[in-house]
Amino acid sequence: MPIAIGLWLVGVVLIAIGGLRANRVYGRLAELDRLADNARRYDNWRGGRGAQREPEETGADVMRRLLRRQLLSWAAVAAAGAILLLAGLVAG
Repeated sequence: MPIAIGLWLVGVVLIAIGGLRANRVYGRLAELDRLADNARRYDNWRGGRGAQREPEETGADVMRRLLRRQLLSWAAVAAAGAILLLAGLVAG
């Protein structure tokens, strides 16, 4: 029984930490996407002056890729917590 309680506690803590951190990263990613959409609308409003250039990787693209990687990492932490929580239910 003490092992089950320990698994439950560790599982709940990992779910909480993973969820909170993933939520923060998701908020930053959503803000970055919102700013990119706003810049695209502004560019279209100005006549699409950037449309002649070849698309290149920007700093925002690199940041977006890093944020997605962080989001997946924190989601994996929360998933590990859920697995430990379920293991605690099975062990108890």
